[in-house]
Amino acid sequence: MCPPPPDNLPPDNPPLSAEIALPSPEATARLAAWLAPRLRAGDTMLIDGPIGAGKTHFCRALIQARLAALGQSEDVPSPSYTLVQIYEAGDCAIWHVDLYRLSGAGDLSELGLDEAFATAICLVEWPDRLGRGAPATALRMSLAPVAGDEDARLARFAAGDPRWAALIGAIGSAGGRA
Repeated sequence: MCPPPPDNLPPDNPPLSAEIALPSPEATARLAAWLAPRLRAGDTMLIDGPIGAGKTHFCRALIQARLAALGQSEDVPSPSYTLVQIYEAGDCAIWHVDLYRLSGAGDLSELGLDEAFATAICLVEWPDRLGRGAPATALRMSLAPVAGDEDARLARFAAGDPRWAALIGAIGSAGGRA
């Protein structure tokens, strides 16, 4: 009989992670523009951070970059009151979702997010409201203000799905600065 494995072995799919310093709103927009063409239908980003951390700014820049690459331009308002804004971006839709004002988990089914997670690019602000409904394959991004610099943010990325390895590796190889 074989002995059990030691408790300190790494998991089969260790979480992938990277962080990058964003010294300005322009750096946040550059990161979003870099990421925009790398997302595909079925990709979900769960974006968290406190109020004013730049979640909507990041999403707006990503959506505008994706649309600009297609020769399109569109106003990208915050979905704080509508909960969902949908943009047609060539081969797939982009769902920009802000769950801050969600009144309860029961409201999620009315939004149609399950189908969107499978067929669209989904950018979800306040993803904690999803509870167990958050896709396990999502890329997580946390934006945090940097003490002493009102414009600077620290973006932390994490994923458990190996399909994000190259993207997270590229972010990590940026030397932690955008």
